[in-house]
Amino acid sequence: MKVLVTGSAGLIGSEAVTFFDSLGFAVDGLDNNSRADFFGPPGDTTWNRQRLEATCAHYTHLDVDIRDREAVDRVIARGAHELVIHAAAQPSHDLAASRPFDDFDTNAVGTLNLLEACRRHTPEAVFITVSTNKVYGDTPNRLPLVELETRWDYADPADAEGIDETMSIDSSLHSLFGASKVAADVLTQEYGRYFGLRTATFRGGCLTGPHHSGVELHGFLSYLVARALTGGDYTIFGYQGKQVRDQIHSADVISAFWAFAQDPRPGEVYNLGGGKANAASLLECVDAIESRCGTRPALRYDETNRVGDHICYYTDMAKFRAHFPGWRQEWTLDAIIDEMVGAVAAKRAP
Repeated sequence: MKVLVTGSAGLIGSEAVTFFDSLGFAVDGLDNNSRADFFGPPGDTTWNRQRLEATCAHYTHLDVDIRDREAVDRVIARGAHELVIHAAAQPSHDLAASRPFDDFDTNAVGTLNLLEACRRHTPEAVFITVSTNKVYGDTPNRLPLVELETRWDYADPADAEGIDETMSIDSSLHSLFGASKVAADVLTQEYGRYFGLRTATFRGGCLTGPHHSGVELHGFLSYLVARALTGGDYTIFGYQGKQVRDQIHSADVISAFWAFAQDPRPGEVYNLGGGKANAASLLECVDAIESRCGTRPALRYDETNRVGDHICYYTDMAKFRAHFPGWRQEWTLDAIIDEMVGAVAAKRAP
């Protein structure tokens, strides 16, 4: 099998490269290090690209911007890829507001460039888009919630397992980032339903792992661990730090993609996250990190929450598990935090 991975030097992209390289598949990676442009030096993924080139024998790096329609078309026309993992994105709410064209051109138009090239040249390929739970906008905030000592949680027993795919994406506040990802999400569905391509969109929660170039505007857990180890400041935006997220390890993300790729269902949508067992509030994550490394960031509080931010979100993956009963989530939240602390500490070592 030959695989194309976009955003190949990012968290999910690099995990996909490593996984498919280990299976002996030829892997082409598209990444032009836009993250460094979006977030400055802390977001630079050069280190991760170099790691892949040094350790993955079947990997070929291509410095291509997915906004470049002709370049994307050439890559796919020549590549004969049987699987496409589309993980490239502009991932920040706040940045989208200040750079709306860069955001939309990357997230929506870039996705269209890839889908249309696949329709023309490799219509039998499996195409997976890494979407986001932000396509639901702020609708999750309308669910009945209860405020506990260190977190918010769902008040209605009907919501006990989290958010599933029946939640509406309409009539909600998304942020411009959420809107551009809705466009990419729906385009991926439509190329499956209308054209019959073997597509799926996975609406991720907090995707995390040791190869995240975390920054304040994206990569929450990685950035939080880095700030804890340096004793630096960390600003909490709204909700007193009781906002809840579920963490899923990048390795579990890629194993879910591989399960779908082996038995694709065109035009499908799946929520993807750590679920209730891997859910924790920001305050709880700070305490968990401190228990491991003995330090914590200096917390600062901004009462203004980020636009479209979720108060409480964890993922109900019942649909995906029903479709792919052989898939197993391997990483617990404790194991994720242990690995993250070790990885960030190793990066900081002389």
